[in-house]
Amino acid sequence: MGAAAAGATAAPTGDIGTASPLSRYVQARLAASSGADDRASADFAAVLDAAPDNQIVAAQAMSHGISAGDWPLALRGARALEQAGALRPDARLLIVADAFRRRDWATARREVAAAERERIFAFMAPILRAWIAYGSGAGDPLAQLGQGDGAGGYVEEHHALLLVAMNRPEGRAALDAATGAQSVRSMRLRIAGAGLIASRGDRAGALALLAGDDGPIVAARSLVQAGRPVSGAFDGANSGMAELLLRFALDLDSRDLTAPAIGFARIATYLDPASSEGWLIAAELTAKEDRPAEAVPLLAHVDAADPFADVVRDTRARLLVAAGNAAEALADAEAAAGAPGAGASDQIRLGQVLMAMGRSADAAAAFGRAVELRGPNDMPEAAILLAQAGALDQAGNWPAARALLERANRIQPNNALILNYLGYGQLSHREDMAAAEQMVREAHRLAPDNAAITDSLGWALFLKGDKAGAITLLESAAQAAPADVEINEHLGDAYYAMGRRLDARFAWRAARVYADGEDAARLDSKIAGGPDAQAAAR
Repeated sequence: MGAAAAGATAAPTGDIGTASPLSRYVQARLAASSGADDRASADFAAVLDAAPDNQIVAAQAMSHGISAGDWPLALRGARALEQAGALRPDARLLIVADAFRRRDWATARREVAAAERERIFAFMAPILRAWIAYGSGAGDPLAQLGQGDGAGGYVEEHHALLLVAMNRPEGRAALDAATGAQSVRSMRLRIAGAGLIASRGDRAGALALLAGDDGPIVAARSLVQAGRPVSGAFDGANSGMAELLLRFALDLDSRDLTAPAIGFARIATYLDPASSEGWLIAAELTAKEDRPAEAVPLLAHVDAADPFADVVRDTRARLLVAAGNAAEALADAEAAAGAPGAGASDQIRLGQVLMAMGRSADAAAAFGRAVELRGPNDMPEAAILLAQAGALDQAGNWPAARALLERANRIQPNNALILNYLGYGQLSHREDMAAAEQMVREAHRLAPDNAAITDSLGWALFLKGDKAGAITLLESAAQAAPADVEINEHLGDAYYAMGRRLDARFAWRAARVYADGEDAARLDSKIAGGPDAQAAAR
């Protein structure tokens, strides 16, 4: 929740007063914007002391406190706004969360009732009341939840979690049904539920929730089988509210409302700091707002023994690279890959970092080691071979890349990505063009909505002279992936070949927006004077 989402709805009251508090407020804003969280917190707290009734200060202090995880400061700001009658509904959920943490169920009930009257989050009220009933031991949680039929999948999810928390025999089956297809979130809920069930001595029931070969599931299963506690196991009402906020944060993000989603994810980490999902979601959303450097420290809160520890390491490496700190990402990846017991996933991470740094040949070697180390629960062999082939191709060794792609195709003959890469690579190198076109046609049949594959088939038609057919496919691909440099360049080349010079330059300019290096130079040349035979025939 940014200041706009959490601030005053009426004209601010109170006076910051002397120049010193005003100066401190400006310093706080500057410190917050530069990532100096501790300094900003101290300055905001000082200004709140000097101007406790100023709603602008309170809103900014609360917003910063949520972002920085300074919960005393965030709550000071929220309570000041509530006292002034200026607390927005989204910020009220912070006060509810604090009441949950303090097991102050009377305050929690009162604040939930206020949130319900404010209507925007009324759908959460039955779920929150159910968890209050569970946490306080007063009333039937399921009866409270039954009043929330309008909340769709939220109610189904929390019905299952409540059954598990209440140790009801049907809980495991309900959670199994509610989590559905494998995703990071569904795996997290299964693992959290299994951890709680295992802590009660029901190892078989816990293992029944942990079927599958995804890395976190395998890691959690190993912990249960060894009789060890599962980090991040579901832990009552706090976990229940945290899961509600995380689900809501993901839904907001899916509607391109990432900025407010971050606030809900951060409040979830306040409620349930042992949940790796909370930290992962908060980090991913923060990075999505072009703040990868701020996202990286959030991942340090996840325990090294957590079932999602490998996911966290992968995410950290990617965010470090995005933040311009590839050297640290490489150092971490090399240390992990060289440690005793390192496996395929460590080599894959190293290869990905090396690829991001442009060290394609070294990346290919790391992916090759990953193939050698691969175990039954690691990434499929064909997927690693595809990555290795991509690295070799980038390094200029197409014959070796083609051999690996052919090997991957033998392992997974109906994999659209492998077929597309092999076919498009042959088109680019003018090798067995008829067979190459057949491969990309089959890839397109298997994945008709994949823009890159549609582009490959369009380019195959262009190269064999069917320019009209090529344009139809390339236009479809460009519409699906408007920021893709190669697709827009191909479309421009096809337009130019059909004599549509203005359309061609428009497509090339669209490609140029996202291009750099050699791609940018080539596009500049085309925009200025059209493609020469070599540049157009890629």
